[in-house]
Amino acid sequence: MNDPETQDVASALRAGGALLGDGGRFEAELLLGAVLGLDRAGLVRERDRRLSPAETDRYATLVAARRTGRPIAHLLGRREFRSLDFLVDERVLVPRPETELLVELALELLPDSPPGPIVDLGTGSGAVAVALALECPGRAVFAVDLSAGALAVARRNVARLAPDRVSLVRADWLNAFADDCAALVVSNPPYVEDDYPDLATAALGHEPRGALAAGPEGMDALRTLVPAARRCLCSGGWLAVEHGAGQGPAVRALLAAAGFEAVTTRVDLAGLERTSAGRKPHRVGIAP
Repeated sequence: MNDPETQDVASALRAGGALLGDGGRFEAELLLGAVLGLDRAGLVRERDRRLSPAETDRYATLVAARRTGRPIAHLLGRREFRSLDFLVDERVLVPRPETELLVELALELLPDSPPGPIVDLGTGSGAVAVALALECPGRAVFAVDLSAGALAVARRNVARLAPDRVSLVRADWLNAFADDCAALVVSNPPYVEDDYPDLATAALGHEPRGALAAGPEGMDALRTLVPAARRCLCSGGWLAVEHGAGQGPAVRALLAAAGFEAVTTRVDLAGLERTSAGRKPHRVGIAP
């Protein structure tokens, strides 16, 4: 990039955008804004401001890291999810727009759920658990993950966004939970095939593989958590999961085989099957 002695905001953005390629100008604005503590309007307002050598070095480091494929959210240390600002790093998946569909499905199912807590399996950054806790103040929420690193990130987000509303649990899926204890179980589990080519690309290579890959068909985690959820759900409780766009038929079959009823799948704006749900049957003699 330009000489630190002469570089201003406008020239830094031009240079960074050129290095980052398609969409590079927007990403350059995000990165330089993070260095200078300015939003996009502030960058325009201060376009002639001279960067200090330290600011130029920090910006150049971020641009170089982005060129290696590191997620922009990891470089910024945060990502928006349902209008909330979540802290993220390499220990967790970056929350994605399609996972907002899981939250929307959960909110749709809750009025038809029995009293009891919500359990978010594989919580990662805590995005789903925090969103549900804030939108369902009458429900206890448990956020579960086996990764201590992920729970450390989730703990920071809970403290910032939903203090005293989410209980963090380190466990292997639902092993820490008793039978018939939850009203709703939600999960965005690993569902990518182990040999999926994009796992080796820079786009996914900087995110935790254990939160992405789940066996040769991408179904290993789902095969574990679906029957476990049926055990832990109260009578009439719901399980809602995110899955791959081509996995809808297999997930519906898995839910049905585990004894879930009212199995349903929701599609995203592109018409792709992204989330599925099923209800644990009511016990005979127990009203819905």
